[in-house]
Amino acid sequence: MLYRWLRDIIRPSTTQSLVALLFKSILNAVVFFAIFMIGLPWVAHQLLPRALPLPASLRVLAGGALGLMGAAMWLTCLVSFSCYGKGTPFAPDAPRYLVTRGLFSFTRNPIMAGELLVIWAEALYLASVGIVLYAVTISVIAHLLVVRVEEPELRDRFGARYEEYCRQVPRWLPGVRWRRC
Repeated sequence: MLYRWLRDIIRPSTTQSLVALLFKSILNAVVFFAIFMIGLPWVAHQLLPRALPLPASLRVLAGGALGLMGAAMWLTCLVSFSCYGKGTPFAPDAPRYLVTRGLFSFTRNPIMAGELLVIWAEALYLASVGIVLYAVTISVIAHLLVVRVEEPELRDRFGARYEEYCRQVPRWLPGVRWRRC
């Protein structure tokens, strides 16, 4: 029931202006970042502030690298959604066209992968048990939303073109094919 409701709120964007789409994408990104990459990790850390015994060099290097890579992926994909898809990542303002170029040619979910990389970067950098548990939880939820909401909705909206895209491009990791969507 929840999955069907979530799928029903996805609507192709009606915004015509590229500047407006970019602005809406950036606004969406700021709100999403504030909630899912700052607010909820902070709450998770406050609820379970125990530290993981990780070396500082690993925390800084790995956390920094993952964070930068995730943020760069995320921003690149926001531009792709606006420029090529004529929409935003916000479900009621979804892209009108299937985006298959750029990072979307390597993985079907580079926006979510980028977001998850940033969250895992926080978990590593802060070495917080609470944020690690949050990262695990949000990773599972993200996968379920992709499989149960996003993929069925895209299949309905884009039909055979999306099916072909699924056959050619893996869901999460470039070069790794688990099974067809």
